[in-house]
Amino acid sequence: MTQAGAGASVPRTTIVSAVEETDRAIVAALTADGRMSYTDLAEKVGLSVSAVHQRVRRLEQRGIITGYAAKVNFEEIGLPLTALIAIRPFDAAQPDDAPERLAHLPQIDSCWSVAGEDFYLLLVRVASPSELEKLLAEIRTAANVITRTTVVLSTPFEQRPPAVG
Repeated sequence: MTQAGAGASVPRTTIVSAVEETDRAIVAALTADGRMSYTDLAEKVGLSVSAVHQRVRRLEQRGIITGYAAKVNFEEIGLPLTALIAIRPFDAAQPDDAPERLAHLPQIDSCWSVAGEDFYLLLVRVASPSELEKLLAEIRTAANVITRTTVVLSTPFEQRPPAVG
């Protein structure tokens, strides 16, 4: 199928790809700077302000953009130690309810279900090695799991905008 415009015939797939590419560019720009004004965003992606506003609203309604958040320097707020904790149950027959059992622990930033030997991978942020040790004990007790911990030494980058195109 084609769509005619100004005497030219353009394949419909080209138009769909252009829409997706523009939306991806909007998402990438907002991921890098969630406080970017509609005017700056419109300039960056080559659309009018009203068109960008409409697209952002549609991306929000579709659940592609789910919110806006501040990027935090965790060292500056007293949480300089980041660790990844892989967990798996002592007994594979026990209920798979670790996320529910651990949801009350505010030190857990993220919880991912993963493939492989482990069941979940937790991203945690704490003030010190002794706080990490206490948290590990809490995790083991609350979820009845075995843990394997990796301490992050540095973070060259994280939460990068998605690739466009």
